[in-house]
Amino acid sequence: METLRIATYNVNGLRSALSKGFLDWLVDANPDVICLQEIKSQADQLDLEIFKQAGYFPSLFPAQKKGYSGVAILSKKQPDLVVSGLNHDLYDFEGRSLRHDYGDLTILSTYFPSGSSGDERQAVKMRFLEDFYTYARELIKERPKTIICGDYNICHRPIDIHNPVSNANSSGFLPEEREWMESFLNSGFTDSFRHMNKEPHNYTWWSFRANARAKNLGWRIDYIMVSDMLQQTIKKAVILPDAKHSDHCPVITEIGY
Repeated sequence: METLRIATYNVNGLRSALSKGFLDWLVDANPDVICLQEIKSQADQLDLEIFKQAGYFPSLFPAQKKGYSGVAILSKKQPDLVVSGLNHDLYDFEGRSLRHDYGDLTILSTYFPSGSSGDERQAVKMRFLEDFYTYARELIKERPKTIICGDYNICHRPIDIHNPVSNANSSGFLPEEREWMESFLNSGFTDSFRHMNKEPHNYTWWSFRANARAKNLGWRIDYIMVSDMLQQTIKKAVILPDAKHSDHCPVITEIGY
């Protein structure tokens, strides 16, 4: 059995992250597959050769709107199948999800909408959650070995946010969002990090305001969710807060595969 090292990272602009040393970090961290969110780049705005030279096959699914959203997967092994999008006009216009199949294993890079800008986007987020729940349930029927990486823009429990009381009415920690996460996990998925780590103060995103990162006043909103069939294969799951190419940090899970 080999160890498959999977990473997820909201880079908050791939070109920006590259200017801050992301490629050197990638080579050093050496994941077999890394799922990226919020790449904010079209393919013609990037030199994809640098990823190929580092040993990765790059797949991008950018948003139609330039400088916004978009996801990518970089993988050492060429995928058998690449599926761009969720077959839904709005989410695909925004570049929300990209799927790779490797044999009987499926890996998704997904960027869930944020609702923090107001009621309209919160409504889009709640619609996305409902639609994605249905999509994921159908997917694991067909592909029971599935890993859904990404920025879910939800803290699941109070342990996942630095101040649960003052954020009780904040998008990302609303009761209905947390209930969705509970339902999603109960539908056949395991939060790989929390499965291996029960300690508090582990976060993946920090506001740029009030020196939040230095004080570790963060939110854990980036996840590597594995289908329950893969739960027993989880060997390691870590958050890497010292990687500073973004306001998020990477999460890495290793499975025996």
